Amino acid sequence: MDKRFGDMETFLAAANGGTFAAAAKALRLTPSAVSRSVARLEARLGVLLMQRTTRSLTLTPEGQAYRDRISALLAEVDAVEQTLGQAPAGPRGPLRINAAVPFGVHCLLPILPRFTEAYPEVIVDLSLSDAVVDLIEERADVAIRIGPLRDTRLRAKKLGHSRMVVVASPDYLARCGTPAAPDDLTSHACLRFSFRRSVEGWPFRTGGRIVQRPVEGAFFGNSGEVVRAMAVAGGGIARLGYFHAAADLSAGRLVEVLADFSAGDGEDIHALYDGHQRLALRIRAFLDFLDRELTLPD
Repeated sequence: MDKRFGDMETFLAAANGGTFAAAAKALRLTPSAVSRSVARLEARLGVLLMQRTTRSLTLTPEGQAYRDRISALLAEVDAVEQTLGQAPAGPRGPLRINAAVPFGVHCLLPILPRFTEAYPEVIVDLSLSDAVVDLIEERADVAIRIGPLRDTRLRAKKLGHSRMVVVASPDYLARCGTPAAPDDLTSHACLRFSFRRSVEGWPFRTGGRIVQRPVEGAFFGNSGEVVRAMAVAGGGIARLGYFHAAADLSAGRLVEVLADFSAGDGEDIHALYDGHQRLALRIRAFLDFLDRELTLPD
């Protein structure tokens, strides 16, 4: 009898549980049966998937890659079986989402309750961070990224595009004056990011060409939301995606400056997911939900 799927499930339970004992408890097997199943799988593949100690298991690089691949495979098998009964089950299970802080706060969280209401059996685990994390290492199902894409292992679904704007609060401009040209920024407090940017400085269109204008300031923020809040508080001039500043601009908390010198640039926004041909129902439901419900201000 072909035990490949059983061995895969056992390996995945051990990888997720961290010990053979935890896997045995989850699968209602004995630890020795789990150990034999994993050993059988390793023998068939011809690679070591786990380093064993008396107290824990550590995945080898081959084991990590195998776990990531079969997680999606077994999720798809489970999804297929769920659709074949008399009462097909809808999307269910944990959905791990990683997003940049500004997008999460201003675009995702306002619509997310509609998703949880529509799919009550999907457990949403949302993590917001402006640091670029590895989707596979973090075991995220979907990562929403703003700007250039770098990870060719993943599939990308474009969600939209946001132009860039230079903004400041009315209070700051009343105190420090409104810059009339990019060169005037030398006498202003510019709010910058502490994480590495792909291009240093701010681009402006001057004399028919795009020029990168170095900016200075005594404040760095580790997320777009921190920089936005500092700008609203009157701390200086910031350059943000329009989707991020739209509510503040509409309410008058921020004002766009140097619009006549706009470089016309912007950032694409994508949802990234593991590059397998088929997706678990919960991931497909979330991507379709973003298609229907997400609207970026312009």
